[in-house]
Amino acid sequence: MIEEWEAYAHRIKGLLGPLFGVDPESETGRRIFLDAAATDRVISPPAVLSARLELKGGLRGLIHADPTFMAMHNLKQQLESIFGLEIHNSARSIDDLLEAILTNAGRAKSRYDLVACDLPWFGELASKGILMPLDRFIRRDAFDLSDFHPVAVQSTRYAGQQYGIPLQTTPELLCYRKDILEEAQLEPPTTTEALIKAARRLHDPARGRYGIAWNAARGTPLGHTFSFLMAKFGQPIVNLRRDEKGYDFQQASGEELRPMFLSDAAYRACEYMLDILKYSPPNILNMAWYERAQSYASGESCMAYCYTLLAPLIEFDRQSPAWGKTGYLPHPIGNHGRAITPIGGYALAIPANLSEERIEGVWTALRHLTSANMSKLYILNGSLVTPRFSVSRDPEVSALSPLIGIVDDMARQDILQAWPRPPVPGITDLISIAGHEIFEVLDGRRSIKKALSLAQDRADRVMRDRGFY
Repeated sequence: MIEEWEAYAHRIKGLLGPLFGVDPESETGRRIFLDAAATDRVISPPAVLSARLELKGGLRGLIHADPTFMAMHNLKQQLESIFGLEIHNSARSIDDLLEAILTNAGRAKSRYDLVACDLPWFGELASKGILMPLDRFIRRDAFDLSDFHPVAVQSTRYAGQQYGIPLQTTPELLCYRKDILEEAQLEPPTTTEALIKAARRLHDPARGRYGIAWNAARGTPLGHTFSFLMAKFGQPIVNLRRDEKGYDFQQASGEELRPMFLSDAAYRACEYMLDILKYSPPNILNMAWYERAQSYASGESCMAYCYTLLAPLIEFDRQSPAWGKTGYLPHPIGNHGRAITPIGGYALAIPANLSEERIEGVWTALRHLTSANMSKLYILNGSLVTPRFSVSRDPEVSALSPLIGIVDDMARQDILQAWPRPPVPGITDLISIAGHEIFEVLDGRRSIKKALSLAQDRADRVMRDRGFY
């Protein structure tokens, strides 16, 4: 009853705040309105459901192989006790996970009850009718989305409908060794120019120390890097319409979906990659998400672009040279850019082809798996990410790592942004094209101009074939 009252008060606060010209999430707003998150309430452990879920064969999930989902796996027995049934999860890497979701969509009946979707996939999957809209359940059960990071909720919407519930919000930040930068009398870099200079100063291959680690591996890893770096220079990878917070991806259509590989921002992103390539570890062209985080955590690299999803390698390992000595910043900006932190993460969704008799039970499981109680449980068992403000403000959670508060502050200040890798139809194709064509630039086999021209031709063909313009 207390939780229901707090949720009700939170919704009322959100409705009344604008009427009085007060931002409910501002300091003034928190003083005026009741806010469960602002009271730093300790969230209780999840309770056993009053009635076991009736799902023949148990709950079947298709998930990502990362620390949050691994925490869920380690909690398997506890979750089974809570739900009163067996849980069967199949964990995949990012590209294999998307392929498995697409394959499952081709079946007459879904093999999985819940699928974990990377936030940028929602536009693609929803536009193809692969995911089930959740609005009727959300309205019926008064499921409160106001505690979630707004950008995560927006990323799981398409054409005005909600298709997923966020499970984790994982920004990509710049990690840097505070002790090494202080020793070199360098300020933490907030611009691309400053980062290049810092990487040059810190780069010392003779001592086995390198300036910066980042995603340069061919395909999806490099495609993500390129998309984020374009955003540094003020331009999304497609021609989105500007709005007051950056760019509007929720209603993108027609010319707004045209790829922007021939833009000034795309060229500058490639130039920047060639600059930092000189100050990167020798295996940089094989480096993806885990490898770059490990390079930094091991002390090999002095700086790294890193998702908070993999921050446990730094924050929880007392043997790491970076433990207790790491600073975190939004992406350093380039010309025409502003301080932003590209958002990543996963949300749980229900396949559109799920058998009718399983839907209600699966929706109940989805609500509980994404609850504040569960989110805290994942963090206490090895994760470091949450999409919920209330969980970030829990004293037991915030005490685990300063990173929790850093991300929470970024979410409240709208620094977290989804438009650098927007959840629009066709985005996975564009990222793949970027990751393959631009790899030839890093490998020294093609000029920037030629690679971007080829990428634009390929991308235009894909988007035109799908009838977007």
